[in-house]
Amino acid sequence: MKLSPSEFRQWDRKAITLLGMSGVGKTRLACMLRNADWFHYSGDYRIGTRYLNEAILDSVKQQAMQIPLLKKLLLSDSINIKNNISIDNLKAVSTFLGQLGDPEQGGLGLREFKRRQKLHHDAEIAAMKDVPEFIIRSHDVYGYSHFINDAGGSLCELDDASVIETLADNTLIIYIRATEQDEVELIKRAEKEPKPLYYRETFLDEQLDVYLQEKQLGYAALIEPDDFVRWVFSRLFYSRLPRYQSIADQYGYTICSNKLAEVKTEQDFLSLIDTAIEQQVLSSVS
Repeated sequence: MKLSPSEFRQWDRKAITLLGMSGVGKTRLACMLRNADWFHYSGDYRIGTRYLNEAILDSVKQQAMQIPLLKKLLLSDSINIKNNISIDNLKAVSTFLGQLGDPEQGGLGLREFKRRQKLHHDAEIAAMKDVPEFIIRSHDVYGYSHFINDAGGSLCELDDASVIETLADNTLIIYIRATEQDEVELIKRAEKEPKPLYYRETFLDEQLDVYLQEKQLGYAALIEPDDFVRWVFSRLFYSRLPRYQSIADQYGYTICSNKLAEVKTEQDFLSLIDTAIEQQVLSSVS
């Protein structure tokens, strides 16, 4: 969706998609706007509660069934296991996604890892295609005036044009581009606290081959899970940047993470977008 500055200001029921790496401030902003009459649609929350809910529970039950007492209680319906996913607690989703590597260190074998990656890929597509429906529901059911789509950091990896087109037709896409300083901080943070990540399969295969050769390992089951995430994160990060920018250039607008960090109110945010639209208009004219 492309708008002029005046069209954006006069837009009564704003709907915005936030695009960018995890850690650039998307969720902080969306949570702040919740208190200013904006419906916060979390892509990761939708993935976990709607599209991966059963798969997550099955993986937990599979582990529980290895314990005789829990197996007996589960099979007799004496206990029940359920997810407790919230926008502020998405650990069940990331834990299910898992990390590649040695099972003795909590890793997943390559086949199972890729299976879960595919499930997440399909779930993210479905969650993003739900956005138009939730824009309507946010107003008609919940009474919010505006809508913010807090998209996952892997949105640019889906390679599904219909997803971006759906978002562009129904929302204003805002790419939050990390400054060089923030890039360094995001990479340091990821290396300090390695977390499960989504990878395009072609990217994973390429990087896995390089990693195994560098570490002189014969196969994926020998990988130390955290070490692989530390090694691959910066490569994943920089592979995503041109993908984000391409989406923003074609369908939306770009703002910088340092400017977003200064946003304290709804009006600050709207002014930031207004400026981004004006700058793109001026750039296209010149």
